[in-house]
Amino acid sequence: MSSDLELAIAAAAAGAAVVLSKYGTVVARHDKSATDFATDADLEAERAILEVIQSARPADGILGEEYGASGEADASRRWLVDPLCGTLNFAAGTPLFSVNVALQIDGRASVAAIADPVSGEIFWTDGETASVRRDGSDVPLVPSADSLLVDVNLDPITDGGFLGPRLLADPAVRAVFGQRVLSTTLAVAWVAAGRRTAYVTDGNLRDSVHFTAGLALCRAAGCVVTDLRGGPLHSGLGVVAAADEKSHASLLELIAPHLPN
Repeated sequence: MSSDLELAIAAAAAGAAVVLSKYGTVVARHDKSATDFATDADLEAERAILEVIQSARPADGILGEEYGASGEADASRRWLVDPLCGTLNFAAGTPLFSVNVALQIDGRASVAAIADPVSGEIFWTDGETASVRRDGSDVPLVPSADSLLVDVNLDPITDGGFLGPRLLADPAVRAVFGQRVLSTTLAVAWVAAGRRTAYVTDGNLRDSVHFTAGLALCRAAGCVVTDLRGGPLHSGLGVVAAADEKSHASLLELIAPHLPN
């Protein structure tokens, strides 16, 4: 029986293979709202991931982006699955999307894998270390603030405030950091990999199929991960994931004027 880590990697790879095979083709869309939809690639990728996990861990619970919850509702082990993070990019032919798989044990992320179908990279963590697998070889992830690039999530995942546009328009932020917009888990993985200085988003991300894998990766890589006030993660007040203490402190200072009292 494979380890939980290798199972997460295998499941993410299975989903990524489906997504890559569909990329650049015409796929049916299934509307979720006026501005959001799933595609057949999302659905087929999730089925492929579920097959891998269920065949190896039939007693585990699963929460998927497209098919919802399955398995034992009160299982202490639960897999969080986002089969295609960045569906809008995928459908528009933009090669910025990922496949996310994370295992929670008693509500805490244990292992996680984030696959980039286009590059073939799989970012992974066993809960203590973090690496990227390329062509079968694993390379440790080393965060770095050198780029001074910060991704700001523009998906409105909170009911009030919507921090992203205010940060992008703030000249004080622009004087310190170069801002980018990439609302997929790749942006979080890139912080762990040293390709971005930080990632900022608002909203409540507890048990999120979109963010759990990326945040686990960042923490294992040694990034500084807190809520928007510098408090514990999952307070309900968003996330700042930064490569180091200095850039994290700078971002908290710049974000503070935009937060409600």
